[in-house]
Amino acid sequence: MFTTIVNYLLDSRDRQRIAIALIKGNAMRQARQIELTNPITWEFSGFSQNGEDGIIEVLRKQLRSSNRYFVEIGASNGVENNSAWLVVAERYKGLMIEGDARLVKRANRNIAIYSIGAQCKAMFVTVETTSAILKLIRHRDPDVFSLDIDGNDYHVAQALMNGGLRPKIIVVEYNSAYGPDRELSIAYRPDFSVRQAHSSRLYYGVSIAGWRKFFETKGYRFVTVDQNGVNAFFVDPVWFDSSFIDNIQGAEFVENQAQLCAHGVSNEEQFAIIKDQKFSQI
Repeated sequence: MFTTIVNYLLDSRDRQRIAIALIKGNAMRQARQIELTNPITWEFSGFSQNGEDGIIEVLRKQLRSSNRYFVEIGASNGVENNSAWLVVAERYKGLMIEGDARLVKRANRNIAIYSIGAQCKAMFVTVETTSAILKLIRHRDPDVFSLDIDGNDYHVAQALMNGGLRPKIIVVEYNSAYGPDRELSIAYRPDFSVRQAHSSRLYYGVSIAGWRKFFETKGYRFVTVDQNGVNAFFVDPVWFDSSFIDNIQGAEFVENQAQLCAHGVSNEEQFAIIKDQKFSQI
């Protein structure tokens, strides 16, 4: 009985969040004055935290062909992420992956209302589990792929793409503490936890230069980072007109605003805090 009551309260809260997100997102969406060369003008947030919903929407609308399928790794409760807008507002099909089984249950209860072709699976994502993830993905070329696991992001992305994943649009978190020029990732550890790795919580993920080097070797084009300095966006150019891709003037690096506020120092001083940790050069 207690579990039923808790789930009811969580579901009610999530329904309220969904309603608010749709209202907020549509208001922001309509207020934009989009310039296709300037990604700052694309941003809006309904379910996403940093304008990702808007950037993804503009890129989706420029696709030459669409399968209306997404993959998101690090999906939380299915409401506060980069694919919830696709599920709720656009009725996309797709796959969410989340390591917390309790959040997965909430996500699937939320998803079921809006889509019969989207689902969330419980899995702690490592390089070793990427083959299992690939088996779950219906389209190896999803319209949108989002990755945010606060840790082994580079190593997981590398394994997935080496295994045949080829998304049209990619959204990945970058760590601005590494600065704009270092081509770095954390050293791979299957049991990595950002909470336990370093007390500052600055030791995680990949630098923006590292992501750019990696995806460019895979034939992708860099688009922009968001205004809050959290996500980087890349596209497979074969799915877009060159007149669109070639003229984008995106932001190349922005300080993570949350990290800047939390630590009160710039990326160079943030990196000094973690410089003795183990890194992989990309």
